Amino acid sequence: MFRIHQHRVSKRSLEQWLSEYAVSHQNLINKKIHWLCVPAIFVSILGMGMSLSVCFTLVLSALVLLFYMQLSTPLFLGMGLFILICLAVMTLLPWGFKVWASIFVIAWIGQFVGHKIEGKKPSFFEDLQFLLIGPAWVANSLLPNKKSNDN
Repeated sequence: MFRIHQHRVSKRSLEQWLSEYAVSHQNLINKKIHWLCVPAIFVSILGMGMSLSVCFTLVLSALVLLFYMQLSTPLFLGMGLFILICLAVMTLLPWGFKVWASIFVIAWIGQFVGHKIEGKKPSFFEDLQFLLIGPAWVANSLLPNKKSNDN
């Protein structure tokens, strides 16, 4: 009567993910917008989560890190450090859910402006896993010895 569909994580390599993501991120203005807005979205999600449930946010962070660990150890370590820094800073900030939600909305508006300039739709319209690849794409541009020049 009911069918259970299993969603499997794609077996694409980090390089494949980044190359596919880069297709809709060629315009320099769009890239700069993404370098600012993608981390803002990521941090705001953590912030909203922390303001609602620390435990849920930690579990969600662990799941995100598992995804990154499957792709690349340096990416996993870099994103792990980034998440730890974000969570530590959030414990010092008195910001509530509304502030983090505002950052989230403003950053998404920026993302869509960037894609309007680019003339291409966001990658996550094709596959929701690209929502996790955006932060990886930004992080990859910061990592030494990066394997992809598509950033």
